[in-house]
Amino acid sequence: MRIGSTSTLRLALSSALLLVALGLAASDVAAAGLQVGAAAVNFEADDSMVIAGGIGPWKPVGQEGQLRAVAIVLAHPTDGRFAIVACDVLFVTGEMVDRTKSAIGERLGIPPEHVLINATHTHSAPSTVRVHGYGPEPVFIERVVAGIVEAVERATKNLVDNCRFYFAQGEEETVGMNSRLLMSDGTIYWVGPRDDAVRPTGPFDPELPIWAFKGADDKLLALIYNHSTHTIGGVKPNVRSPAFYGLAAQELESELGCAVSFLEGASGSTHNYGDIKPAEAVVRMKNAVRQALSQAERQEVPQVRALLRPFSFAIRTIDETAEDGKVADYCRKRIPQNADDVIAIFRTQRRELRAKMGQERKTSLQVILVGDVALVGVPAEFFTKLGLDIKERSPFPHTYIAELANDWIGYIPDREAYDLGGYQTWMGHHSYAEPGTGERMVDQVLKMLDELKPAHQED
Repeated sequence: MRIGSTSTLRLALSSALLLVALGLAASDVAAAGLQVGAAAVNFEADDSMVIAGGIGPWKPVGQEGQLRAVAIVLAHPTDGRFAIVACDVLFVTGEMVDRTKSAIGERLGIPPEHVLINATHTHSAPSTVRVHGYGPEPVFIERVVAGIVEAVERATKNLVDNCRFYFAQGEEETVGMNSRLLMSDGTIYWVGPRDDAVRPTGPFDPELPIWAFKGADDKLLALIYNHSTHTIGGVKPNVRSPAFYGLAAQELESELGCAVSFLEGASGSTHNYGDIKPAEAVVRMKNAVRQALSQAERQEVPQVRALLRPFSFAIRTIDETAEDGKVADYCRKRIPQNADDVIAIFRTQRRELRAKMGQERKTSLQVILVGDVALVGVPAEFFTKLGLDIKERSPFPHTYIAELANDWIGYIPDREAYDLGGYQTWMGHHSYAEPGTGERMVDQVLKMLDELKPAHQED
């Protein structure tokens, strides 16, 4: 991703010119107080498109719910406009995000550091990337890019004056668990039977924060909720779906009469592996969101601020023989019926990455502060332990993670998880960053949060 001062200055000037073109002086914006707008745009898809999220390609028959971009735009009287967009896809790539942010800047004058684009990580949407045994669906990618821009544009046109911000930290601890189970043979669980599991090897984060925005008439305009479990599981089998989190959001939207958006938390190491079926997960998530909403308290919004910073990391170097053995041994023991196909897919991925080992890659990290509530955007399937580390060390009492934001660089485990091994650490397009990348991300995010702190509080 390209992050430069020249681009930021150009977009800042565009924003000022846009206000003039619309006849909006700075005093007019201030008089409007906090403005909030929301909109959703559906992504058209069909049964010919390969679904992302599995090891091999598969195609659906039909769809439940909608795959969409949900944009919530905030216009602060002194700090400008900001957009938080959730997309019902497995991943958004840096190239996709560069194009959407450029278009949003050109059309609406919102600078790239003020726009966070998050993938909800549904495993039931057409592919946007090359990963495992399949590639991207180019037509679908173009629809996603266009849909994001259109959603932000519509939300900007829907801005309502003198809005209020309400916040609560709820909890849902039954939909999800740490899924990296230590097995009796010393391996880390991925798929197959798990009746010999010994214990989880990491934490689960049950926190469920909500951001609610109301008009001066107390009407609910938009709601964001955040939770940290892999977005796997539609109510119907073998169909396109936003999965249980997205289905819950869409049902809540109909029931509450406002836009509802889901942001995926730090869930690289957590799944819904319990006895909770997707239909029940929808109900439980809705109940948890409603409970949190009933407890939400109004928050002052003296500022809305954002930082977007570059981050560099390296593609790790591996021993091919050792890596092949890890994959082959696990697959032949746990999934013998599919072992050869899966082993072959991982061999192909490693072959494609071999010439790139040791190369530097660039991505970005983002922080958006709404009042005293911080949202951290990371471009990866971020392990929960790393997300909790940010939360616990943040200077803000309410800090949350939106993983798979603005880019996709695969799984980012903590160092201990690399040592333990398992699917999330096997070399492939899904996991290629060097160990220690996650801890460096945490450190840089904390510096960014500290940088925002002086704007509103003293030690």
